[in-house]
Formats: sequence, structure tokens, C-alpha cells
Amino acid sequence: MKTNFYYFMPTRLIFGPGELKRLAGSPYLPGKKALVVIGAGGAMRRHGYLDEVFGYLAKSGCDTVLYDKILPNPVLAQVNEGAGVARENWCDFVLGLGGGSTIDAAKAIALTAANAGNYWDYIQSGTGGRKPAPQRALPIVAIPTTAGTGTEADPWTVITKPATREKIGWGRDDTFPVFSIVDPELMVSVPPKTTAYTGMDAFFHAVEAYLARVSQPNSDLLALEAIGLIAKYLPVAVQDGGNREARTALAWASTAAGICESLSSCISHHSMEHALSAFYPEIPHGAGLTMLSRAYFAFLAQKHPLRFPELARAMGGKNTQGPQAFLAALERLIAGVGLANEAFSGYGVQREDIRPMAENALQTMGGLFYLTPVKLSVDDVVKIYADAYR
Repeated sequence: MKTNFYYFMPTRLIFGPGELKRLAGSPYLPGKKALVVIGAGGAMRRHGYLDEVFGYLAKSGCDTVLYDKILPNPVLAQVNEGAGVARENWCDFVLGLGGGSTIDAAKAIALTAANAGNYWDYIQSGTGGRKPAPQRALPIVAIPTTAGTGTEADPWTVITKPATREKIGWGRDDTFPVFSIVDPELMVSVPPKTTAYTGMDAFFHAVEAYLARVSQPNSDLLALEAIGLIAKYLPVAVQDGGNREARTALAWASTAAGICESLSSCISHHSMEHALSAFYPEIPHGAGLTMLSRAYFAFLAQKHPLRFPELARAMGGKNTQGPQAFLAALERLIAGVGLANEAFSGYGVQREDIRPMAENALQTMGGLFYLTPVKLSVDDVVKIYADAYR
């Protein structure tokens, strides 16, 4: 086992069906005026979740200001605009309500609102300004309505700068949410395809955290649990979105995988997907990860087969002696959640973009390559993209 590791998890988290009501009168709310951040698609209004949150905050004596422009792949302009709204209205905390993209954007808004200038000034890779942000982010409250990113339990925020085709994950200690409520009842309305995409995102968080060079005992335990729950329950939830048992299991698996991202890390699989969806923003993150996964993990398993048998065992595999068992189990899971036919060509991905995407992945999210158990050259990354192309 690893004998040297780092453990920091500052988020207070309330988990369980029906627990959204705990927002009312909560002693854990970090302020009295919230910027409530939601997506542009309108789901939070349609399902009544926004009204519920407004009502509970009012019972807590909190005033609210709404920012409702976040896209599925949030972009820099939204972060800067949202931060301006928070500043102009003297908001003292930010509440993200929705999927992982919305909460990611809320984190970035919280940091930018507390500091001068542009969010990209503080990004530490790619074309980021690499400046220190001198002020702590405004406190962040997270209420996820999908089971995917685990952003309610980690400091990471992923934002795209379209002008340079950069999609960069970044965070620091003060971008952890101070308070999160994970209520699986908010997830029963998620459509089947989105359920599959977000569930596969959580799955790969856990797999990558288990394989990462910085894995540690607690992240290993949570990663294997999340992998097992997703393998068992994601196909169920895709087929029957109203299955409360499946939704609750997946909500916990996503949160557990998010904790893994805090205690361990994702690896270069995520770097490659960020480049892919920076070039082609219409690709959902979970779809991009899934399309890359067969080729990516086959490459890793050939070069560094250690730990793959444990992953296969967590997925219920019977023959777990070699890495092929995990690859077979992965194929079954992808088919079981209806994503077997996802293909780069279906999103208009051009082969001539493969090398630029490989270079982008290494330039913008190169830190995750260092944490990958196999050293990858740009030619290796090109080969994985090419092998994944369908």
C-alpha cells in the first residue's frame, strides 16, 4: 500500500433522498446573499428545482440573485459575466444548482468575483495568465442534479476558452464547496442518454483515480466501490430512470468518485477528452470519454497491466487474471448503457485534427500525463486518437 499520501477534504456533505429540504434554515449556509447559478437549458425551472431552492433559501433569510446562462460546456465569457453579476449585487456566496458544468462554472465565478480581472488570468497552464489569485473565492454551495462529475466533492472546475480551443481543468483549496447537498430525488428526471453520459464520466473518474500514480488507500477503496456500483446500476437507471435504488447508488458513486479526484487524480484520458471537446464543443464530456476509452485503456493495459485485474473484479468479472478482463467488462458496460455506437465521425470529428488535438492535450492539461502510469509521447497520443476514431 501507499505509505505517503495527502488527505484534504473540507466539504460538509449531506447525502440522501429528500435531503434538499435541509437547505431551509441550514446553519451551514455561508452567507446571506447568494448568486444562484443554473444552466441555460431551463431544466431547473421546468422541474421546479429552482423554485424549491429559492424557497428554502428564503426560509434561511437569504436573498438571491440568479445567473442562468451556463452552457453544457461552460465558456470563459459566462464565468466573467457571472462574476460581474455577483460583484454588482454584493453576493457573499455562490450556489451552483444543476449538472457538473453548472457547478464547475459556479466555482470559477466564485473565484473570479473575489478577485480583479479575468478568470483566465489565474489559469496555470496553456495560455492562462498563471497569476496568483490573492483573494479567497467566495464560499461555494453545490447541489448536483446529475450523477456524473462529483464536483460537489472536489475543487476542480473545467472551463473552455473557445478563441484558443482550450478546455482546462483547474482548482485550488478554496474552490472546494463548503457545503453540498446530494439528493438523488433530483436525478430521476435526467433523460436516459444524459444518464449514460454522466454515469460513464463518474466511472472513468474512479478508474483513472485507481490507476493514477498518486492513488492512496482511501481513494482506492472509494474508486472500487464506485466502479462496482456504476457497473451494476447504470444500465438499470438508463432503462428505468425512476428506479430510486439505482439513482441513489449512482448518486453516491458519483460523489465517491469525486472524492477520489480530490484524494487521487484523473489521468491523461481526461486531458485527451478535454482537447476533443474543445475542438468539438457539441460532444458531451461523457460521450468523449467513452469514445476514447477502448483505445486508451487498451494502450495502458498493454504497457502497464498492474491494477487492471482489480478493476475487472470490481465490475463483477469472473476471469480477472489479466487486463483483458477489464477491457471486456468495459465493452459490456458501454453496450449496456446504449453507447456502443457512439463514434467520432457522428460528431463531425476530422482526422486532420488528431495531431493538433494531441498537441493541445499535452499543452493544456499536461499535468495529468505526469500522473499517468505510462509515459505517453505526442505520437502515442496521436495513435490512441487514431485507434479510437470510428
